[in-house]
Amino acid sequence: MSSDTIADIITSIRNADMYRKSVVRVASTNISQSIVKILLREGFIENVRKHRENNKDFLVLTLRHRRNRKRPYRNLLNLKRISRPGLRIYSNYQRIPRILGGMGVVILSTSRGIMTDREARLERIGGEILCYIW
Repeated sequence: MSSDTIADIITSIRNADMYRKSVVRVASTNISQSIVKILLREGFIENVRKHRENNKDFLVLTLRHRRNRKRPYRNLLNLKRISRPGLRIYSNYQRIPRILGGMGVVILSTSRGIMTDREARLERIGGEILCYIW
């Protein structure tokens, strides 16, 4: 695990989705719990449960896969880390990007917590752009 926990979460989910794993285990932190709640609410993952092993907490995520007629599975999640420890990216609420014309989700870290781009626009608040999901 590196010092960038958000990148670790995104990479774990992306790799599990790419190799068609149904479950993935990520470290449980306050930021990861907030991001996973957003993923669950937006329908990108099916289920979340907490797991404790050797005095460490983990989140076990059940991924959602779509069946396709040509291929047995289709990758559903596309995640991209935007703001990173070496280069922080901030945006006000008017300049928050729209992913695929509003079909994707932008996760922001604001002064009122971690939220999606739609919630930030409704509350008219900007923040640090953590990642894109489509």
